[in-house]
Amino acid sequence: MCRDAGFEPDVRFETTDLLLHLRRVEEQLAAAFLPALVRDGQPVTAELRQLPAGRRVFTVVRRGRGGHPAVVAGRDALRRAVALRTDRVREDRP
Repeated sequence: MCRDAGFEPDVRFETTDLLLHLRRVEEQLAAAFLPALVRDGQPVTAELRQLPAGRRVFTVVRRGRGGHPAVVAGRDALRRAVALRTDRVREDRP
Protein backbone atom coordinates (compact mmCIF):
# COMPACT_ATOMS: atom_id res chain seq x y z
CA MET A 1 0.00 0.00 0.00
CA CYS A 2 2.81 2.40 0.83
CA ARG A 3 4.56 1.71 -2.46
CA ASP A 4 1.28 2.22 -4.33
CA ALA A 5 1.00 5.58 -2.58
CA GLY A 6 4.48 6.50 -3.81
CA PHE A 7 6.77 5.94 -0.85
CA GLU A 8 8.82 3.22 0.75
CA PRO A 9 7.95 2.60 4.43
CA ASP A 10 10.79 2.89 6.94
CA VAL A 11 10.05 -0.14 9.11
CA ARG A 12 12.22 -0.15 12.22
CA PHE A 13 10.11 -2.21 14.63
CA GLU A 14 8.09 -5.37 14.18
CA THR A 15 6.26 -6.95 17.08
CA THR A 16 2.89 -8.39 17.92
CA ASP A 17 3.04 -6.68 21.33
CA LEU A 18 0.58 -3.78 21.07
CA LEU A 19 1.78 -2.23 24.32
CA LEU A 20 5.30 -2.07 22.92
CA HIS A 21 3.89 -0.35 19.84
CA LEU A 22 2.16 2.16 22.08
CA ARG A 23 5.36 2.83 24.06
CA ARG A 24 7.31 3.47 20.86
CA VAL A 25 4.65 5.96 19.73
CA GLU A 26 4.69 7.69 23.13
CA GLU A 27 8.47 7.97 22.88
CA GLN A 28 8.04 9.50 19.39
CA LEU A 29 10.01 6.64 17.86
CA ALA A 30 7.19 5.29 15.72
CA ALA A 31 3.74 5.77 14.28
CA ALA A 32 1.15 3.00 14.54
CA PHE A 33 -2.41 1.97 13.88
CA LEU A 34 -3.63 0.73 17.25
CA PRO A 35 -7.06 -0.26 18.53
CA ALA A 36 -8.61 1.97 21.20
CA LEU A 37 -8.65 -0.98 23.59
CA VAL A 38 -4.87 -0.72 23.95
CA ARG A 39 -5.33 2.40 26.07
CA ASP A 40 -7.74 0.60 28.40
CA GLY A 41 -9.15 3.85 29.77
CA GLN A 42 -5.72 5.39 30.33
CA PRO A 43 -5.18 9.05 29.43
CA VAL A 44 -3.95 9.72 25.90
CA THR A 45 -0.19 10.24 25.96
CA ALA A 46 0.41 10.39 22.20
CA GLU A 47 -1.02 12.48 19.37
CA LEU A 48 -4.14 10.84 17.93
CA ARG A 49 -5.27 11.43 14.37
CA GLN A 50 -8.47 10.49 12.61
CA LEU A 51 -8.03 8.12 9.70
CA PRO A 52 -9.36 9.42 6.40
CA ALA A 53 -12.86 8.38 5.37
CA GLY A 54 -13.24 5.70 2.77
CA ARG A 55 -10.64 3.30 4.09
CA ARG A 56 -11.07 -0.40 3.48
CA VAL A 57 -10.38 -3.25 5.88
CA PHE A 58 -9.33 -6.68 4.67
CA THR A 59 -9.04 -9.90 6.62
CA VAL A 60 -6.91 -12.82 5.51
CA VAL A 61 -6.92 -16.38 6.81
CA ARG A 62 -5.36 -19.64 5.74
CA ARG A 63 -7.16 -21.56 3.03
CA GLY A 64 -10.04 -23.54 4.50
CA ARG A 65 -10.19 -21.56 7.77
CA GLY A 66 -12.72 -18.92 6.72
CA GLY A 67 -15.51 -20.84 8.44
CA HIS A 68 -13.70 -21.23 11.77
CA PRO A 69 -15.89 -19.82 14.58
CA ALA A 70 -13.23 -17.35 15.73
CA VAL A 71 -12.74 -16.04 12.18
CA VAL A 72 -16.49 -15.77 11.60
CA ALA A 73 -16.96 -13.96 14.93
CA GLY A 74 -14.09 -11.56 14.19
CA ARG A 75 -15.40 -10.71 10.74
CA ASP A 76 -18.93 -10.27 12.09
CA ALA A 77 -17.61 -7.88 14.76
CA LEU A 78 -15.84 -5.85 12.08
CA ARG A 79 -19.03 -5.67 9.99
CA ARG A 80 -21.03 -4.51 13.02
CA ALA A 81 -18.42 -1.88 13.90
CA VAL A 82 -18.43 -0.54 10.35
CA ALA A 83 -22.23 -0.47 10.26
CA LEU A 84 -22.36 1.33 13.62
CA ARG A 85 -19.76 3.88 12.49
CA THR A 86 -21.59 4.43 9.20
CA ASP A 87 -24.86 5.00 11.06
CA ARG A 88 -23.18 7.52 13.38
CA VAL A 89 -21.65 9.42 10.47
CA ARG A 90 -25.06 9.60 8.75
CA GLU A 91 -26.67 10.91 11.97
CA ASP A 92 -24.02 13.64 12.27
CA ARG A 93 -24.63 14.98 8.76
CA PRO A 94 -27.06 17.89 8.35
